[in-house]
This record gives sequence, structure tokens and C-alpha cells, in this order.
Amino acid sequence: MSLIVQKFGGSSVKDAKHIRNVAGIIAETYLQGNDVIVVLSAQGDTTDDLIAKAEEINPHASKREMDMLLSTGEQISVALCAMALEGMGLPCVSLAAWQVSIQSTSVHSDARIKKIDSERIRAELDQHRIVIVTGFQGVDRNGDVTTLGRGGSDTSAVALAAAFRADLCQIYTDVDGVYTTDPRLVPNARKLDEITYDEMLELASQGAQVLHNRSVELAKKFRVNLEVLSSLERKPGTKVKEVTKVEKTNIAGVAKDTSVARVALVGLEHNPGVAFQVFDLLSKHNINVDVILQSIGREDTKDISFTVHKKDLEETVQILTDSKQTLKFDHIAADDHIGKVSIVGAGLMSNCGVAAKMFEALYEAGINIQMINTSEIRVSVLLDEDDVNRAVKAIHAKFFDEA
Repeated sequence: MSLIVQKFGGSSVKDAKHIRNVAGIIAETYLQGNDVIVVLSAQGDTTDDLIAKAEEINPHASKREMDMLLSTGEQISVALCAMALEGMGLPCVSLAAWQVSIQSTSVHSDARIKKIDSERIRAELDQHRIVIVTGFQGVDRNGDVTTLGRGGSDTSAVALAAAFRADLCQIYTDVDGVYTTDPRLVPNARKLDEITYDEMLELASQGAQVLHNRSVELAKKFRVNLEVLSSLERKPGTKVKEVTKVEKTNIAGVAKDTSVARVALVGLEHNPGVAFQVFDLLSKHNINVDVILQSIGREDTKDISFTVHKKDLEETVQILTDSKQTLKFDHIAADDHIGKVSIVGAGLMSNCGVAAKMFEALYEAGINIQMINTSEIRVSVLLDEDDVNRAVKAIHAKFFDEA
């Protein structure tokens, strides 16, 4: 007998028909003699609908109250799924994060899981019940509900798999695995049979929406046996693992991200510690910074450009403006009409000319690069937002159509 964690996304439980389909997958796994823990997201567009309702009442609602509101979406999903399984005559129980005691930090809207108490779930499994848990949420030390950020249900599932040392964690989505790029944008994108934790983490961090990046971090840290597969088609998916067989291509995939904004601090004094002051200030306000570029200007000044999430742009500009006298810069330039395109692959470390091939694809497509950022297994470029989709198609064709 194995312990299997199964996570189903919002599109997989969007209506009664889909919930019954999910219940069928869960039932099949359970009736094979396995213990099953299920993690569910909110139905379809429920989270977006709840955000819209909040904006009707108060466009500037506190993050704590938003978490209270948004957490209800997952509670609806788990209760309905439990009802579907009850209708099939199967023993089950639905639990909210506070009932499980998924303990988290107190950073509302972007909390991190600290610890999962095993007592309640273990007791339910000992009674041979299917345990259905709300994804995307936790509870902090004050007993307040927190949410883990968009895609957080993936993290909930992997955290549960790690805590209970599950034999397998299956992430069910509306696609049948991890592709070399978004198959909705590039129809001839290839499905990968397997991908490394590092490659998947980079793809997720750079905008690929198959898995939440923090879920991959946890999977790598605790060696969770992870698989991405379709809830609509019964066929093998993509396995995420430490080592994969060598592929012919040098990259695993192309990712895009249009949720970024660029901030430039112009005319900073060219003195030691200036960069520390800037990014320490943003860190204290829980602003995550991604691509960073520093350039030397004239008269002993420098410019620092970096990217943040679009939702954080207004707050970032306000924080920096309020500290203008301390930081001593000339002015701020902000742009939220940009996008990021990245290539990811272990082959980048050992193959010359991979980045040049990417830049060649962009040149041939007549696309201008604004900023470049690299790691051992990734090359990212910032572009005009209107050029992002063309860039993905051109880069994918260069690497995979010519392979």
C-alpha cells in the first residue's frame, strides 16, 4: 500500500461534471489500496471573482481581509468533492488548513509554510478515509488564515507529500505534462517525459505556469517523487526528478512572464553600500526583486535597474520616493509594459553558443532586447510586452524546429 498525494487545479474542478471526473480519479487510486490525500484549488475563476467582489467594496482592502475572503474558494471545492465521493459510497473528510494545522508565516497573500501537524490527517488515514485538504492556505501563529500566493495549492500538495513522506505526489492540471513552451501559443511544443528539479524550478520562476516555483523548491529539498499529468486524459505525464536522461537539445524549454515591471533608479551616487541600501529597503517591505542591472553613469553616478512583480510596482515606487533623500538619486523611471522571455536547460552549462543562438532568433525576428540576465542554466531577456509572444515562437523554432 502506498500513500499518494493528488492535487487538482481550478480548471479540473470548475463545475459539477469536472468534480465528478476528479472524484473518479481519486476513487480509482483509493480502490487500488492506497492511502490518498487530496489537495484542491478553488473552482475555475472563483478567486478572480472574489477579488472583483472585494474591489467593489474596497479597492484598497487589507491583505489580511483579502486572505479571509479568498480562502473560502478552496473550502467550497473540498466540500463539493467530498460530497461527490460520499455519493460514490467512499469514506472521506474535507479539511480546511486551520483544521489540519498547516502553520505558516504571517505574510498575508504570500505566506510560506513553516510546519504541518500530522496528527489530524494521520488519524483520518488510520480510519481509511480519503482526506481532502484546502490548498493555497495556512494559518499563522495568531490563528489568522493566510494564503500562499497564486499557484500556492501546488506548494500545499508538495509540503503535505514531504511531511507524510508520500510515495508519490501527482499534480493534475488541464495539460498532460510539462512542455517545451506553452502549447497554446506554440502548437508544436513538445511534451517532456522528464525534467530535472533545477530546470523545472527555473521554468516555474520565469513564468511557466505548470507548477508553482515554491512547490518545486520543496520537492527538490525533500526529494518528493513528483509527476505532472492531465486530469482529463488518462495517460503518462512528466516526471520531475533529480537526474534525467541526456536529451538531444541543449535546453528544456522556453518560458515567458508578462507579470513583471521594470524600475530604474537614475543618478545614484557611485559609493559602496548604495545597492545594499536600495535592496535592503525593499526586502524589509517584502518586495521581491528579480533581474538587476547596474550601469555607470557620468560624474561619479550610477543607475540601477531591476524588475518587480507588476502588483508591487506602485508600492515599490512609493517606498523609493519616500526614501529619496536617504538614497540620493536623481529620479525614478518605471515601466509596466515589458515582458521577460527565458530559455532554461542544463545544457547551457556545457555548450557554447546557446545564448548566441537565442539572440540570433530575436535578431531575425526584429525584436529589441532591453536587459539580459543569466544563471548557470538560464538566460532571460526583457522585451517590450508586445514582442513577448513573437519572441517565444521565434526562440522555440530556433532551438526545437532546427534540432
